[in-house]
This record gives sequence, structure tokens and C-alpha cells, in this order.
Amino acid sequence: MKKKIGTYIVSLTIIVLTLGYDQWTKHIVEQSIQLNERIEVIKNFFYLTYVQNTGAGFSLFEGFGMTFFAIVTIVALILIGYIYFMVNDYRYQLALALVFSGAIGNFIDRLVLGYVRDFFSFYIFGSPFPVFNVADICITIGFAILLIIYIYDEYKEKKRWKQGNLS
Repeated sequence: MKKKIGTYIVSLTIIVLTLGYDQWTKHIVEQSIQLNERIEVIKNFFYLTYVQNTGAGFSLFEGFGMTFFAIVTIVALILIGYIYFMVNDYRYQLALALVFSGAIGNFIDRLVLGYVRDFFSFYIFGSPFPVFNVADICITIGFAILLIIYIYDEYKEKKRWKQGNLS
């Protein structure tokens, strides 16, 4: 039980800190950079570009409307919460906390402003990568960690089966 409480505290800390950082960076960018302005950080590679995204990640589903995104986000948050409490593995729970935080961060923007504030802009091999924010980073890293954990656990399980250690 102590381990579970510790995991809950760490998860809540992850959510509060990353959500706070997401909202703070969005506020700073909004106050410091004009809409669609591009500030070069690393020539031909990294720019700070303030854009207002009315779509989902990477501007997908632009024009689908607030109701669509509200429903999708609420369902996703409920699903993440359900999985969080169903799995008994702190690794999955901490990764889910990152995903949850990112989803909440962008949801706050959508509810309050009607759009998401994005500002990290990269050019990869001369081509623009979609502009994103801290919440998007949290979601991406959280999903990447979930995938890595799953692949690692599957590898260990197959190895146990091959060795005949089925316990």
C-alpha cells in the first residue's frame, strides 16, 4: 500500500509540475512573441513560432469544432484514468501521468481560448515539422515510455517462455 501511495504522489507531482510548466511557457510565448512571428534560435533548424492551433496534434482535424475535441479529450482522460488505476505497475502509471498532464494542458487551452498555443518549430532536413508545445512533448514522451515498457516486458516474457521458466 505504501508503494501505491508513493506512486500516486509522484504521479500527481509529475502532473502538477508538467502542467504548470506547459501553461507557464505558453503564457510567456503569448506575451513575448506576436502571432505567427518566428524567432530563430538555431539557424535553419529551430525556431520559436507562436501559432494558434484549432486542430488536434499537428493540426489534424482542424475545423472539427470544440464539441468534438471536448468529447474526445474527456473520453481520453477517463480512459487514461481507468487504465492508471487498473494497472499495478508504477512504470506504466508514471508514463500515463505524463500523457494525462499533456492532455489536460491542451484541453485547458481549448476550453479557455478555443485553440492550443504552440511554439516549438523545427526544420528537419530543410522541411518544417509541425509546431508543438510542452503538453505535446509530455504526451509523446509518455506514449514512447509506454511503448518501450511494453516491448521490454514482452521481450522478457518471451525469453522466460523459451527458457521454460513459466512461473
